[in-house]
Amino acid sequence: MAVSDVNELGALLTGPQPAEADYATRVVDLLLPAAQQLGASDLHLQPAAGGLEVKLRIDGVLQTAALLPCEAGPRVVGRLKVLAGLLTYCTDRPQEGRIRPAEPHGGPANPAPLSHSSLPSDPAQPSAVAAGPEMRLSTFPTLHGERAVVRLFAGARQFARLDDLGLHPPLRPVLDRLLAETSGVVLVSGPAGSGKTTTLYACLRELAAQSRGERSLLSIEDPIEMAVDGVAQTQVNPAAGLDLAAGVRALMRHDPEVILIGEIRDRPTAQAAMQAGLTGQLVLSAFHAGSAAETVGRLLDMGIEPYILRSGLLGVLSQRLLRRLCDCARWSDDPGHRLGLPVASTRVPTGCKACGQTGYRGRALLAELLLPEPPPTGQAILARAEAEVIERRAVESGMVTRWQRAAEMVDAGVTGAAEVRRAMGFGRLGAEGQVPA
Repeated sequence: MAVSDVNELGALLTGPQPAEADYATRVVDLLLPAAQQLGASDLHLQPAAGGLEVKLRIDGVLQTAALLPCEAGPRVVGRLKVLAGLLTYCTDRPQEGRIRPAEPHGGPANPAPLSHSSLPSDPAQPSAVAAGPEMRLSTFPTLHGERAVVRLFAGARQFARLDDLGLHPPLRPVLDRLLAETSGVVLVSGPAGSGKTTTLYACLRELAAQSRGERSLLSIEDPIEMAVDGVAQTQVNPAAGLDLAAGVRALMRHDPEVILIGEIRDRPTAQAAMQAGLTGQLVLSAFHAGSAAETVGRLLDMGIEPYILRSGLLGVLSQRLLRRLCDCARWSDDPGHRLGLPVASTRVPTGCKACGQTGYRGRALLAELLLPEPPPTGQAILARAEAEVIERRAVESGMVTRWQRAAEMVDAGVTGAAEVRRAMGFGRLGAEGQVPA
């Protein structure tokens, strides 16, 4: 049954009654397809004193759908654990697993516990779930019971290639040039939920398509979120001593030309990535940072030598996802609506049936691209300058910052000042100048 918004889903969830034997199955069979239809990236099941809170993250924002009865919590989470092949009777430790869609001919898909979990799969046989993207289930013990989060990987299919991402036109040819290099490191940075993995997979698919099997493409990930044709993908397994850094070092002995590292989180992984980039491999990876310049600053703080960054780092694509305003939004030149942004006016969300009364429909990519090669930027890196200084030098070298791009998007009516502030905060606007919060 199709649903149009979270309120409609909440109404549907009142249908099944906890006294029914198949209650958990019916609830899950409603939740998973509805989350896919609504374009949710995550489904949250949060046990609380008053019941099981059901929330969906849609366009980056959590929306509450329903509050299920207290007794529903263990049963619904238990049903999800069966689908993911996890131990249903272990409620005192975190577990992770995959919920795979049904096979094309209707046969049940086999459960796939994530390899870094030391827990064996539950002997119960899960039934097939509706066709759609793969999902990852994570459970965690809390005061009121097991919390569960289902991550849906729909975005990786929807934005399969670079043309699908909606990059700002000036950035695309520069990114193409970086991906055409035979050595060096390209980083995609941003906060959690900014679409870094989706962008990396799009880059990987682009490389696989262009190479037509003539380049050796390998990856080490934690976890593998989507299979990519033409790429030998490996998932970390800490229990076996295979972490990201060790995986990169091992892959170097497998004649790689392109290596994707799921994420750089620590100094050993950063060192392994830079070493690979300096010895003749093109390395792609994600990095958690608020801006491109902050990415460089954090790598310096990790102990990566400035000359290595200057020589081995090809570029940093820093990105955010901003919600697109619905057609129902109205224009306003009220300073209170502009929220200190350097724009003459902004569209303000109102809400209608088409957008589920949120005022927004879908998201747009906001990105900045820092290149270490221009002399002002490179000199700042070699001098171990602070991130603010590196950003100013990058602007002098021609970089258009995330704040400038955001103002352009507000002027064009793509998004509004309120959404920019929600996603990017109320601090400074960046190296090009200060704007009151």
